[in-house]
Amino acid sequence: MRQQRRKHHVWRWLGAIFLLLLAAAGGYGYYVYRSAHAAIDKTYTPLKAQTTSADKKITSAKPISILLMGTDTGSLGRTEKKGRTDTMILVTINPTTKKTTMTSIPRDTLSEMVGTSTTNVQKINAAYSIGGADMAVNSVSALLNVPIDYYVLVNMGALTKVVNAVGGVDVTVPFSFTQSGVSFTKGKMHLTGIQALQYVRMRDSDPEGDYGREKRQQQVITAILKNAASLSTLTNFKKLLTAIDTNLQTNLSFADMISLYQKYMGATKSVTRSQLIGNAATIDAWYQVVSTEKLQATSDALRKELGLSTATLSNAETKMNAANTNFDWSSSATQYYQITGLN
Repeated sequence: MRQQRRKHHVWRWLGAIFLLLLAAAGGYGYYVYRSAHAAIDKTYTPLKAQTTSADKKITSAKPISILLMGTDTGSLGRTEKKGRTDTMILVTINPTTKKTTMTSIPRDTLSEMVGTSTTNVQKINAAYSIGGADMAVNSVSALLNVPIDYYVLVNMGALTKVVNAVGGVDVTVPFSFTQSGVSFTKGKMHLTGIQALQYVRMRDSDPEGDYGREKRQQQVITAILKNAASLSTLTNFKKLLTAIDTNLQTNLSFADMISLYQKYMGATKSVTRSQLIGNAATIDAWYQVVSTEKLQATSDALRKELGLSTATLSNAETKMNAANTNFDWSSSATQYYQITGLN
């Protein structure tokens, strides 16, 4: 598990609207508040097994977890209702220790699809396309033995609209590349909506693969937040809300978001980013399989941030790992992995 400490407030893209609410004043401030409330109401989609326990955690300022998911739908002609969640980040926020963690889960990670009638293991990014937010949340929760209170799902159709609504974004391009006919030159660049979309989509030409793409996604999110607090964004506030209410889904209510912003801001001063690192494997296609040792270490770290005691992992992934006795976890080569040991 790789870790890197950052001081910027990446997770606060969830509270971007409330940055604007604080910036607004007088009658216009009331209009902004009312418009934001109406927009967020449209995005609210509770989980089937959702209880009030998560709401109580926020109101009492207890540690919480949020699964952030991004789908590559709603852009570039993609019209399918459910895409795969190629971006999955499990966030823990602890207002007592004033710490936030962000754990990226690679889209190709082998995982059980929790909620199917029979045992089904696939790439983790397939969970949402099969069983929606419920299956995605339950599958990540079972993979790491961590309770997940909330989820936020954003499709890529929102990105071009949001970036254009804030007047474009400034980023520092790490190296020169071309994606779908759009060229990027190493150094500082101002990106329009369509440019930003291509900037965060590129993966094959990045020497860090998915990990490099995640860094560029963070760049764009941070730049959006910076511009969202500007006066020019308030002028285009209606455009921004329109982009959000049709492209975002979450089980956070409007009241939850306000409490989250008010009570958890202190935890954004210390942000730790980590990535779940697996081994390359072939089954019916290319996968990443994560060793039991790494799964356990990640589970322990996340549970500690949530104020929970550690617990020994025993799930589909650890059972399959135990059955693959010939798999060399110290090797960087792509190896054959068997789906076995589940019964």
